Amino acid sequence: MRRSSYPDQEVTSINWSAFKLILPYLFEFKKRIFFAMLCLVLTKVASVYLPFILKDIVDTLDANANIEASKRVAILVPFGLVGAYGLVRLSIVLFAEIRDTLFGRVTERAIRRISLNVFRHLHRLDLDFHLNRQTGGLSRDIDRGTSGISFLMRFMVFNIVPTLLEIIMVISILFINYGILFALITLASILAYVAFSVYATERRTRYVREANQADSSSNTRAIDSLLNYETVKYFTNEDYEANSYDKQLATWEQAKIKNRLSLFALNGGQAFIIAMAMTSMLALAAYQVSHEKMTLGDFVLINAFMMQLFMPLNFLGFVYREIKGSLANIENMFGLLDRKPKVEDDENAAQLVIKQGQIEAKRLSFHYQQDREIIKDISFKVNAGEKVAIVGKSGSGKSTLVKLLFRFYDVTQGEIRVDGQNIKEVSQQSLRQHIGIVPQDTVLFNDTLFANIQYGNPSASKEAVQQAIEMAHLTEFIDSLPQKEQTVVGERGLKLSGGEKQRVAIARTILKNPSILIFDEATSSLDSQSEQAILSAINEVAKDRTSIVIAHRLSTIVDADNIIVMQQGEIVEQGNHQALLNQKGLYATMWQLQQSE
Repeated sequence: MRRSSYPDQEVTSINWSAFKLILPYLFEFKKRIFFAMLCLVLTKVASVYLPFILKDIVDTLDANANIEASKRVAILVPFGLVGAYGLVRLSIVLFAEIRDTLFGRVTERAIRRISLNVFRHLHRLDLDFHLNRQTGGLSRDIDRGTSGISFLMRFMVFNIVPTLLEIIMVISILFINYGILFALITLASILAYVAFSVYATERRTRYVREANQADSSSNTRAIDSLLNYETVKYFTNEDYEANSYDKQLATWEQAKIKNRLSLFALNGGQAFIIAMAMTSMLALAAYQVSHEKMTLGDFVLINAFMMQLFMPLNFLGFVYREIKGSLANIENMFGLLDRKPKVEDDENAAQLVIKQGQIEAKRLSFHYQQDREIIKDISFKVNAGEKVAIVGKSGSGKSTLVKLLFRFYDVTQGEIRVDGQNIKEVSQQSLRQHIGIVPQDTVLFNDTLFANIQYGNPSASKEAVQQAIEMAHLTEFIDSLPQKEQTVVGERGLKLSGGEKQRVAIARTILKNPSILIFDEATSSLDSQSEQAILSAINEVAKDRTSIVIAHRLSTIVDADNIIVMQQGEIVEQGNHQALLNQKGLYATMWQLQQSE
């Protein structure tokens, strides 16, 4: 049994149901498939007819060599047959090319649709899945999965089906023209070949899986290490990372060796069966010719048939092996498509309608794991247009509240209402459209500054983006760059400082223009001067909007209408800044500590 790259999912057998999932994509272009299949049949009819032309050529030349005939017949008939042979050869190639051209669009469109479905499904999956995923392995599995689907769609239709059609035609011709013995030898050799190929391929499938798993693991390790490049340098752990990567590569190397040895055994067995079949057929044909029961042309025809038959049959063995490998490759991807998000919209989910922007939490409880409750039966209200701050020590549940409001997780108990609407009863998309966030850890795309800011509203004009840049106090910084707003920020925004990234995030949120604003430690990476500028921008953009501020620096939320103080998942204090100081409780202690610092 192999554990897949996805958490909590095990794969115990090849996922043959993949074929059923692929069929709807094939039948989208029914006319193209019909004409492609017609060309396929014509190709095989022409290829089966080809040995008969060879037989006629040989018999004609043999007859002309033994009897006295006119020179005209002796020259024109063989060359006429040779010309016919060339035309049939050309028709086989042309029909095959037309078939591939017709079916090419079907394959490409199906790959496009499947890839898009996987991409959309990944974005539908819950946050818990993405926190536990291994990006490198996931990416590699999807790449192999889409490649496997492409292989299945092309080779199942254009190799297995036509090969089976050719086998039936050849055995029928041998039986009718040359007797049951030739047909039986051909049939027996084909059955032996297919049976051995299936048995040996089934035995070696686990080696393909082991190699794929090792490949995914080594790729995951490499990408994870490169994404954390700075951390590796900070702790001078280059050798440790290299050794860990080499261990993964050693596992991959051993898996590939086993895979190659099993492939050698498979190919050797197939070659033995083909050699025995060819030898038996030619020996029988030679015997018949020597006893004048067959002509020399018949001998050539049988030889051509056997070569023509075992070439695609040998390829059929390769195709079957690759199909098994492809199915092993795509089983994770289809398993991923079968995975259901933990957070889903109700069947009749309504669209969230924002009138004022009031937020209310009632008897709210939440846990990631049964034995560890994060939020413990809390209730609070954020009135329309208010600025409410949530403070507390690390691990008190502040950021979890934000995830619950965005509905990255569903609450264990209680409910959250926005303007009286339970967020579990509205669509996730409409909920998130009305909420803007400036997160503590801003991650940017490896694109330009302009594109990263415009991401808040992809349809926004250049003027609107420039206005957002000004409100986030980014103008001076952008003007100092040689390429201005067209500067590429690097993967995950690594070319920018923490403060610069947060200002980009603020500009992006301003451009989104949401009804509800959330600032999760939005100024934590800024110096005092930048912090004041950003706070001014935040106050300006938050005017007449409901806003929630998750804060570590208490000095940034002294103007909040209400401050919620959390400790170990519970609300221990609530009130404005002065009222909380007068209580001389946890908030006052935190304030005094920060002031002394």
